[in-house]
Amino acid sequence: MTARPVKHSLTLRGHRTSVSLEEAFWQAFREIAAKRGVTLNQLAVEIDEGRETDIGLASAIRVFVLGELRG
Repeated sequence: MTARPVKHSLTLRGHRTSVSLEEAFWQAFREIAAKRGVTLNQLAVEIDEGRETDIGLASAIRVFVLGELRG
């Protein structure tokens, strides 16, 4: 598993965007989406809608994943 961020494309409300996360975060993000029965795009939209405007989507996803893992 690499510590370097890996870029993936997501579609949020019909708009494509790229997000760079470390592989460990992508893996945990996928697991959380699967556990909830939603796609990565759907979960990303949920996170995007709840984030502050001055916080990037990648940071918001990392904080979300950390919060989920801490339970």
